[in-house]
Order: sequence, then structure tokens, then C-alpha cells
Amino acid sequence: MIIYRISSNRYADKLQASGIASRWNLDKQYVLYTSESRALACLENVVHRSMATLLGLFKTQVILIPDSIKIEIVKEKHLPPRWNRNERFSVCKNLGSAWYVSKNTAAMRVPSSLIPKEHNYIISTIHPDYNQVKLLDVEDFYFDPRIKMAE
Repeated sequence: MIIYRISSNRYADKLQASGIASRWNLDKQYVLYTSESRALACLENVVHRSMATLLGLFKTQVILIPDSIKIEIVKEKHLPPRWNRNERFSVCKNLGSAWYVSKNTAAMRVPSSLIPKEHNYIISTIHPDYNQVKLLDVEDFYFDPRIKMAE
């Protein structure tokens, strides 16, 4: 499976995780946030960055998860109502943290909180199968200024 991640130009040459807490992980849990399409990866960046930070140099990382790697699937119907709202952040964070600690799979498919029926993939850098995840290509990317009109 091919997935995508848009990152700052200075971090684009390798797959690395910051360990900063986000929707599906706690602080010091090293995961990569990726998307099933370039468009979703773009939108995820737009909602999480300010307009000023979108003006930098970016790259799209094209990533391969081999078919042999098992992926845990989180279905939206199994999440509580309004799971995607900021006030329910802890629901996702706890679920993702439990997945990370369990090391059952190297990747977890989660529903996008932005676009219904779309998915993001969280990749654990501490899972034994992580070394099979490959950075296939790095493509130039820029955020068109028309994407984000207001702060």
C-alpha cells in the first residue's frame, strides 16, 4: 500500500517521528502520521499549521507499507459519538496509545477527523516490522495560498 506524508523540506529525506503528542498518541510515543492520499495529507497540514508556517519549503513523502505488514483498523462506528471533536481528543489519544504500547501491529488505519470515509495511517516506529516500511520517493510540494484564506 502506498501512503503519503507532507513534511518540512528539512525532514523529508527520512522517515522520522517527533514523539510529540497528537490525536492518536501520547508524548514520547514515536509515530508517523500519514494519509491515504496526497490531498488528505495536505488538508491535515493546513488545519494543523498557521498560514505563516505553510509558506515554507515542503516535500511529499511517498511511503510503502508492504502487504505483509498487518494493519489494525479502527472503524468509525466503533468510536463514540463526536469522537472527532477537540473535546473528545482523549478518546483517540488513549486508543492510539494502547495500540502503540501493545505492539500488535506496525500500522493503524484510523478515520479522518476532517473528511468522512477517508483514512489516515499511524505508523509505530518502535514496532519490529517498522524497518519494512520504505520511503519510496520524495516529491516537491507547496501549499497554494488560496487553500487557507483565514486564520
